[in-house]
Amino acid sequence: MSVTFNFPKFQAGKPSLHVELKQRINQYFDSKGILPTGNSKLYSKGIILGIAFLAVYLHLLLITPVWYFALPECALLGIIISSIGFNVMHDGGHGSFSQSKHMNIFAAWTINFLGANSFMWNMKHNIIHHSYTNIEGVDDDLEVNGLMRFAPTQEHKKIHQYQYIYFWFLYSMLYIWWVFFTDYKKYFTQKVGAVPLKKMNAKNHLDFWLSKALHAFIFIALPIILCGWFAWLMGFITMGLVAGFGLSIVFQMAHAMPDNHFPTAIDDSNKMPDEFAVHQLKTTANFAMNSKVIGWLVGGLNYQIEHHLFPKVSHVHYPAISSIVREVCKEYNIAYVSYPTFVQAIKEHVRYLKIMGQKPVLAYANQ
Repeated sequence: MSVTFNFPKFQAGKPSLHVELKQRINQYFDSKGILPTGNSKLYSKGIILGIAFLAVYLHLLLITPVWYFALPECALLGIIISSIGFNVMHDGGHGSFSQSKHMNIFAAWTINFLGANSFMWNMKHNIIHHSYTNIEGVDDDLEVNGLMRFAPTQEHKKIHQYQYIYFWFLYSMLYIWWVFFTDYKKYFTQKVGAVPLKKMNAKNHLDFWLSKALHAFIFIALPIILCGWFAWLMGFITMGLVAGFGLSIVFQMAHAMPDNHFPTAIDDSNKMPDEFAVHQLKTTANFAMNSKVIGWLVGGLNYQIEHHLFPKVSHVHYPAISSIVREVCKEYNIAYVSYPTFVQAIKEHVRYLKIMGQKPVLAYANQ
């Protein structure tokens, strides 16, 4: 990674909330005699999702049902793709899917099979987003080419007053835009937003192009050959829009909410106002923590607080460790933000988009 980029720096906590949290979470796993990585529940989920993908994909290609059955199946395929991303790829990318390094690499690589690129994802998500969450100018998740205003420090444009209406369409475009544009933009500019990419070696370059070619064959060429151009186009758009919205809304409801903060550096030294763990708690929110169905589909990312504090812990453990995190937050007088249901979280996200669509609300910047 280039040393010329001026990354923000976090305060040293005294006492350190992060140290206290890690000690208690480590004690939990030691006392239970279990590993923080995935277990049989996660592996079985991965197998179920893999079988579901193959079943729907092959049915669409080999049986080719009439359009009023095919389009709902394509939408279902979009849900399965996003769920594979949440459950398998995401844990694998963080090294928490399994104890096995090779198994984690394979799980992370599923993103390549689905059309994106694990190298780019690691840089954008693991390194930048997880380290500098909601810091405008660094966290690329806040950038939507000026079409959305997520942070109060971002430039306000007239179009933003309607973002709570058109966000449905933009979010739905994420998968298609990601696969066919943003990955290539990162590749050719060698940047994620303003942050330079880590240097790609020959294997990274080869992997990028081979996986893009594999995706094009599986999701474009073969369906066109077997089903026809128009049927493929309608099906791919349906699948892509559903997958895109699912991926977008889950991540945005974790960080772009009325109770989330968007901190800025407090002086020319580029120091942030809080230590790392406090920063993560202020910039992240949970939702629908009591819904097993939501938790299963989104790979535990309804527990985004636990994920941001402990990305190396598999999501199958988040419900158990959340009580520990809440207890420590109470002791340190730090807010633990959670919305009771998925629907309520969407409503609050829409409300936040309305707020950000109005004139700048600088009071949000350094809460």
